[in-house]
Amino acid sequence: MSITPLPEATFHILLSLAEEEKHGYAIIQEVEARTERELRLSPGTLYRSIQRMLEQGLIVESNRRPARALDDERRRYYRITPAGLAAARTEMRRLMELVRLGRQRGLAPESA
Repeated sequence: MSITPLPEATFHILLSLAEEEKHGYAIIQEVEARTERELRLSPGTLYRSIQRMLEQGLIVESNRRPARALDDERRRYYRITPAGLAAARTEMRRLMELVRLGRQRGLAPESA
């Protein structure tokens, strides 16, 4: 069963978790910063996506916690799984192929 193409939110969440474990609010902040505020995940979108990604095995809830003074016990931390990395890489290849095909047809982004 293929899960690609990935929804945009799912892909961005996987990108956010590719380097380190994060809690939900940190994911929202990182996606917003990385996309220069072009993509702003609402809590509803984030947590629906996280639930689906947990069910698909793309991410898991982490048992690791930061130091107690830096933590909020209500937070849940997530990390990407090998299946999540594979899905992100597959999506990257798919997107790169779309860009290649567009360039081949003379479609280039307009200059800003």
